[in-house]
Amino acid sequence: GCFLIVSAFPPTHQQTATMATALSVSSFAGASLRAAVGSKANKQTTKAAIEFYGPDRAKWLGPLSEGSTPDYLTGEFPGDYGWDTAGLSADPETFASYREIELIHARWAMLGALGCVTPELLAQNGTPFGEAVWFKAGSQIFQSGGLDYLGNSSLVHAQSIIATLACQVVLMGGAEAYRVNGGPLGEGADAATYPGGSFDPLGLADDPDTFAELKVKELKNGRLAMFSMFGFYVQAIVTGKGPIENLNDHLSDPSAVNAFNYATKFTP
Repeated sequence: GCFLIVSAFPPTHQQTATMATALSVSSFAGASLRAAVGSKANKQTTKAAIEFYGPDRAKWLGPLSEGSTPDYLTGEFPGDYGWDTAGLSADPETFASYREIELIHARWAMLGALGCVTPELLAQNGTPFGEAVWFKAGSQIFQSGGLDYLGNSSLVHAQSIIATLACQVVLMGGAEAYRVNGGPLGEGADAATYPGGSFDPLGLADDPDTFAELKVKELKNGRLAMFSMFGFYVQAIVTGKGPIENLNDHLSDPSAVNAFNYATKFTP
């Protein structure tokens, strides 16, 4: 899930108004992000479209990116910085599949990173936990008292690993199957991954330009979260501690507690 694969499906196409109409509606109204990709002279581009989409978008080598971007990475999709040295996006069908896979992994990583640090932060501030460290917490289900969510048995109390596994398979598997087969979103390229159509309770897709920018922000945060989760895994193996405890140890003595010292002294 940590591959930097360009992700997401193309945003919804919207016909643009004339320049006069756009300016009269609002100062930030403009063309859809397709205007940043296409060459039609009668379309405008918003600041977000210029920055994140189209041929003039920011690229992975900055000003040195000239000639290093493959022809098939046109800036049509969010998160496209023109980097694909392994050719993972050369085939359109594979590219579409990887975009969806990366986006789903990114969302799980954001939830996972939050779930890894929150119990430790709460435990430091007085919330009772049997075990707050993320890679040790699950073992509590095998204890006689079972596992209590947030240390409170009235919220969620798990006593059986078999029952927990069955619930996860049924609920998560069912939800994912529903999503992959169209779900509540209706038809369209974005139906399996983004809000819109018949399911958009927060109105995230109401404005196409704002929605296009939100897609980029989500993917950038998700990519950072995937690397964060990878870092949590490595820390757990090397130090046997959670991320917050590792951070506190480093802040208390930065010169003695850091990755370099662990790398030179680590014994599996």
